[in-house]
Amino acid sequence: MDFPWKPAQQPISPRELRASDTDRERVVRLLRDAHGDGRLTLDEHAERVGRAYAARTLGDLTELTGDLTPADQQPIRVDPGPLHALFRTVRHGGRWVVPGRFPVSALFGTLEIDLREALLQRRHVVVRASVLGGRLRLVVPEGVRVEFTGRSIIGFQDLRVRPRQGEDGPVIEVSGTIVLGSVNARTPRRRRRSRFPRGGLR
Repeated sequence: MDFPWKPAQQPISPRELRASDTDRERVVRLLRDAHGDGRLTLDEHAERVGRAYAARTLGDLTELTGDLTPADQQPIRVDPGPLHALFRTVRHGGRWVVPGRFPVSALFGTLEIDLREALLQRRHVVVRASVLGGRLRLVVPEGVRVEFTGRSIIGFQDLRVRPRQGEDGPVIEVSGTIVLGSVNARTPRRRRRSRFPRGGLR
């Protein structure tokens, strides 16, 4: 099973990373919705769709949707910035570019970071965590290893991931300080196919 994303060989600007066909389709779907509810005229929709299918980089695509939806709802995010959960639950996922090193914090809140569709700039990513009375949760695809190298004070770690045996896959390193909190990482189980066709037995 291949990863749904491919780590970049060299750390370059997120906007200069090559776009995939799936990235283009994500943007086209949003443009279709924007035309359907009147945010784009027919001519604007046609022009942007043409640019989307011709886009070479993620930066080309993000220029087409910046005025259509808030930053946290963009189909592709190239500059996530620091992630914080202060007295609430915050979920960050979808298609986004993960920098080689970035800070996160959870202050009496829960921060869930989903990397299943993410694009890693480096094969070794360092998450600098500051957790006080909160929870940091990581959701990673199969083949990714998660390591905790930080300091924990009356806290705990539960890392249930499935790295591939004998392969040097991507590594997510969680550093920083955990006080009265937790760090959890998991690889979702594969969905089992039903043994019976839909509609039951005949």
